[in-house]
Parts: sequence; C-alpha cells; structure tokens
Amino acid sequence: MAKFLSKALYFAFLITAFACAKAPASYVNVRNGQFIRDGKPYTFVGTNFWYGPILASDGRGGNFQRLTKELDTLKALGITNLRVLVGGDGPDGVFSRVDPTLQTAPGVYNDTLLVGLDRFMAELGKRDMQAVLFLNNSWEWSGGYGQYLEWATGEKTLIPLIDGYWPFMQQMAGFQTCKEAQSLYYNHVRAIVGRTNTVTGKPYAEDPAIFSWQLGNEPRCFSDDPAHRDGFIAWMTEAARIIRELDHNHMISTGNEGLRGCEDDAALLERVASIPGIDYMTIHIWPYNWSWARADALAEDMPAAKAKTTEYIGMHADVARKHGLPLVAEEFGFPRDGFATEMNSATTCRDAYYAHVFSYVGTLLQGANFWGWSGFAKPASAQWERGADYTGDPAQEAQGLNGVYIDDTTVGVIETAINNLNI
Repeated sequence: MAKFLSKALYFAFLITAFACAKAPASYVNVRNGQFIRDGKPYTFVGTNFWYGPILASDGRGGNFQRLTKELDTLKALGITNLRVLVGGDGPDGVFSRVDPTLQTAPGVYNDTLLVGLDRFMAELGKRDMQAVLFLNNSWEWSGGYGQYLEWATGEKTLIPLIDGYWPFMQQMAGFQTCKEAQSLYYNHVRAIVGRTNTVTGKPYAEDPAIFSWQLGNEPRCFSDDPAHRDGFIAWMTEAARIIRELDHNHMISTGNEGLRGCEDDAALLERVASIPGIDYMTIHIWPYNWSWARADALAEDMPAAKAKTTEYIGMHADVARKHGLPLVAEEFGFPRDGFATEMNSATTCRDAYYAHVFSYVGTLLQGANFWGWSGFAKPASAQWERGADYTGDPAQEAQGLNGVYIDDTTVGVIETAINNLNI
C-alpha cells in the first residue's frame, strides 16, 4: 500500500508540479518567538538529506537524475525543509567518512562538488524548497572537528569505529581551545557564506532557498573543563558573528542537540541558547543511541522512549520560550523493527515514534526534521562503500537502519503529519 501511494504521489507531482506559476520562496525570520514567512506563522515537517549536493555534482557520486527524482518526490509529499551537509573535509578514502569530500585541504575545494552545491541550491529554488546548511561536524563522518585539528596540529584523527568513541571524544575536546583549527573553520565559513552561486548568479547571502546557516552538526564540548567550555561558546559566538557580517538575510542556528549535546549540563545549555545572533533553538533525539530503547526490545521500550522524548521536548521548549526562540527537533530517528537493516523490513516501532514526535509540531515544536531520507537508494551492503548509493545513514552507520526508503510505511506517517499541519 505504501509503495502504491508513494508512486502515485510521485507521478501526480510530475504532471502538475509546474503547471501553475508560484511566488518565489521568501526568507523566513523570527518574530516574538515564532517563525514567520510571508507575514504568517510558519511550521514544517522536514527531513535530513545530507548528501544532496553530492548527487547534484557531475563527478564521482553524482546522480542528477536521482536528485531530481528525490526532490520531486519530497515536494509532492510536502517536505520542503531539508537539512543538508555543505560538504566533507579532508582527503578521500578515509574509512567511515563522506566520500568524496568538498574541502580537500585547508581552503582547497573540489570545484566539481562546489558546483554540485550550487546546482543543488538552484534545484531547491525551482521547487520553492529550503535548506538548513550545516558547516561543520563534531563527529568523524564528514571530517569536521577532527580534520581541522589534524590540519592544525598534525595529530592523526582517531576513527571511532576502529579506535573507540571515548578516545575520539577526548581528542575532539581539543577543538574548543585550538585557535589554529578554529581559524581554518572560520575561513571555510567565509568561503561558503560569501560565495556566489555559479548556476543562478545569485550570492548565497541573497538566496531565499536557504532557510538558515548552521554552525555545525551536533557541536559538542566533549569536556567538563571550564577552559574547554568557554572555548566552546567562544568559537560558536565568533562563527555566528562572521556569518551575520556576511549575510543579513538568513537565520543562524547552532545545530546543537540540546541538553545531551551540552554534557547534560543545564547551565551550558543556557549559554548555548544565549549566543548572540542565534535565531532559533535546535534539539536532536536518539532513543536507541541514548539508551532509552534497547536493540532487542524496541517495542517493549517504546512507552519509556516516548515518555522521555516528551520530557526532553518539554524542558527545551521552556528554555526556548525563555529566550524568545522557536524550537526545532531537527534530527531524530528510530531503528527498524528487530534492529534490521534490510530494505522492506518492518518499521512499526519507528512509525509509532515518528508520529509521537510529529504530534508536537505546531505546539511545543515549530519544526521537525526526521533522520533521514533514503528515498530510492538501493544499498549494496550494510557498510557503505565507495560507489554505493547514498542513504540517510552516513558512512559510519549501518545502511538502512535509520533511513527512510520510499516504500517504507513511515512515508505514510510523514504524509499524515504534514497534512495535519494544513488543517
């Protein structure tokens, strides 16, 4: 049934998508703690589509036909807010890292992928869709913290799947106080935010297809040390200042997970929410990763996972309200039944969890982006390898575990949530 529905939506959209001219996208801003677009309150159900710019490129990994098919399908479903990785950092061929990468050396870019980013943004503009563009990553899968540290210090970045996550996180704490690594990141911010799109001829700072700039994916301090915590706030404050200096039109967000991304320290969360220039508050929610649900007891643990999710959303809504910020659950996920990875495996638990999170959009949440869209991908194996289709699960994750394929029953849950927003 889900397969038939999805294809029907897709073909209906191809027939009608551009039959009527639509007003171009407009910037979204915040007024009195509420997203405003075209003078009206704005809420959304969106997705994470980190690999979009790679698909848009002409080089290795590019698949423009798939890109347009995915975007047309998302648009037909009513998903118009996509959270997207600007590009990976460092050399290609690193285990569990995005491949190919955009910034191959400090300030040196793969021009094919830069044009891919331009083409991706142009395609969004055609469809009145918008992207949250994140510019860094505290985790290994796109380079981020670790690659900037390696460039600045020469110390090889640890790989969590090989060296362990605890040693990796201890190493990543060094980014908070490494001025040289931070400077390389700031240069990247300037290069991207200050870029002019080669396809549209429009400066990125003037492109309504950008919903917001984001400082990074899940920026964490990874330390209780006061110096590291001060540095954590300082580099995000400086990055936000640089973006605002270059771009007066778009919103800025941190990409932080909320309390879990602040070492479970409410005081540090308050400091993140108080960073000058930040327009809205973000949270991420991962019940399995955070031990709210066990791999072999997903259904049994669902009531507890839902209750903890409600509590997590509620406490952050209180903080957001205090600071006059909209709240977005911009990343959340739940494994397939039985912790399966195979396509067409059941998603009963995930469907129930998604419906629970979506139920808060329009009240405590003003947006929710599920992780992540796999669409028409057909993975070759559980571990991503070069040449395989990109899915919502990045290279360090089991392919298929969290990603949503076009034939998943989850698609119907997402469609229902979007329709409910339009009542």
